[in-house]
Amino acid sequence: MDQTTLNFIVVGASFALYFGIAIWARAASTSEFYAAGRGVNPIVNGMATAADWMSAASFISMAGLIAFVGYNNSLFLMGWTGGYVLMAMLLAPYLRKFGKFTVPEFVGDRYYSNAARVVAVICLIVISVTYVIGQMRGAGIAFSRFLEIDIEAGLFTAGAVVFVYAVLGGMKGITYTQVAQYCVLITAYTIPAIFISLNLTGNPIPGLGLFSTMAEGQAGAGQHLLVVLDGLLTDLGFREYTATTNPWLMALYTLSLMIGTAGLPHVIIRFFTVPRVADARWSAGWALVFIALLYLTAPAVGAMARLNITTTMWPAGLEGEAVAQDELPDWFETWQVTGLLGVEDKNGDGRIQYYNDANPAMAELAAERGWEGNELVTFNRDILVLANPEIAQLPGWVIALIAAGGIAAALSTAAGLLLAISSAISHDLIKSVYNPEISERGELIAARISMAVAICVAVYLGLNPPGFAAQVVALAFGLAAATLFPTLMMGIFSKRMNAPGAVAGMLAGLISTCLYLFLFLGWFFIPGTAMLDSSQYLFGIPPTHFGPIGAVFNFVVAYFVSRATAAPPEHIQELVESVRIPRGAAGAVSH
Repeated sequence: MDQTTLNFIVVGASFALYFGIAIWARAASTSEFYAAGRGVNPIVNGMATAADWMSAASFISMAGLIAFVGYNNSLFLMGWTGGYVLMAMLLAPYLRKFGKFTVPEFVGDRYYSNAARVVAVICLIVISVTYVIGQMRGAGIAFSRFLEIDIEAGLFTAGAVVFVYAVLGGMKGITYTQVAQYCVLITAYTIPAIFISLNLTGNPIPGLGLFSTMAEGQAGAGQHLLVVLDGLLTDLGFREYTATTNPWLMALYTLSLMIGTAGLPHVIIRFFTVPRVADARWSAGWALVFIALLYLTAPAVGAMARLNITTTMWPAGLEGEAVAQDELPDWFETWQVTGLLGVEDKNGDGRIQYYNDANPAMAELAAERGWEGNELVTFNRDILVLANPEIAQLPGWVIALIAAGGIAAALSTAAGLLLAISSAISHDLIKSVYNPEISERGELIAARISMAVAICVAVYLGLNPPGFAAQVVALAFGLAAATLFPTLMMGIFSKRMNAPGAVAGMLAGLISTCLYLFLFLGWFFIPGTAMLDSSQYLFGIPPTHFGPIGAVFNFVVAYFVSRATAAPPEHIQELVESVRIPRGAAGAVSH
């Protein structure tokens, strides 16, 4: 059986499973569509939350970012997991105690204001649309390579699959579909990693293999893997893999990812699906356990993939010859077809030189040897995990499995984001603001129509993405950090915070962050349309790191506006007190 047929069978079987679950768990009421009837077991919810969280950015892009940047990008692991700790401690149980369906609904009721609700909807849509672009693009890449169709067709296919199970099942169907998707993606991620770790170090646990010595028969046998990798990269003019750069920017970016995680609406609504307040904390704890299975493996995947790529291009190191163009491995040819990988023999010597042509020492060596620049001209970081089984020459069934896993990772998060958008439009705008008299059946129809429209918009934006998956997702985290997180925190822990303060704070965070992104990334974050360049960053802060600064603007503006205006009504202050001190929460069911 050829590889493409095997890919179709495995991916098709996973789709059949998702569709079957959606039909079985079809939402029949708005409670089931928005919150799965509040009857999800915390362990099941933790697994679904992990799948919702471990998007195309985690599955497809994160290891690629670590592979090509090294230790510095471990901040993704620290920021994203740290955000769950914040969410479990500071947000999830209190929001569940409040007993609403959506984040804007909490904001609207807590701040006794439809204006606050509408601004929260706007923030939610901006965050979710930015986030979903990366998911749809990741799905398109996976479809393109493994099913041998173009990326555009892959995006349309992804949209159709999400349409079936998300529109039909709502949160109820999505929850159980995400449990299946978690099983698919974690298996797909860890099996290739185990094979690669065994091959390079003889250790079957990738996280331990990262710190083990190279196995016999491998380059640098007997030396630690990271030592060998550092040596290979410095020989080629690159920075050491384990080197660090700016601790201040690393800390700022980590903070942005942490508070951005805690403010993501599609993750927060998962905690509205459990029966009790205590279950919200347990769900967050279980989610961390399930996420850790992938996140403890990702650094090893990144390092080992970078080592494999480097030794593929220079089999004997710089003292030997670069790989001949006609001897490039098969996986190069298959990925070149997608346009995400490309080589060019610039000096016509029949070999492909891969090195850092911006490094002065390497530039001098290149001049001596007649090289004319780095000839690995295109290497999209999003392909690294998907190509890993082929790079390591693993069996065909492993390649098919990682195809299913990559698609599952993208679709699971896309479904959660689209549900958040749909719920905000149908429940918080149509039901709560514009047509309070709408029937439950009418609201359910509106929710499904909103979901369908959101899917169409997501596919369109996926066709024209502003960057690779993890880069786009990082912008969404900054927006969440600057807008919803401060508003939720103040809504829970400050009885004095009022509606004018919340509205002013959200707008200050949203406008300042969007303005900063616009100035340095251009219209819709498209490179080449920016008004300023990186040399003009405020205190050297890149746009992806700006979230905490936007959050400070939010907190400060909200504080001063709330102090300059009337205090919230007494019944709102009592409501905040009851939410913050959830008496009897450990055993009582909250509605």
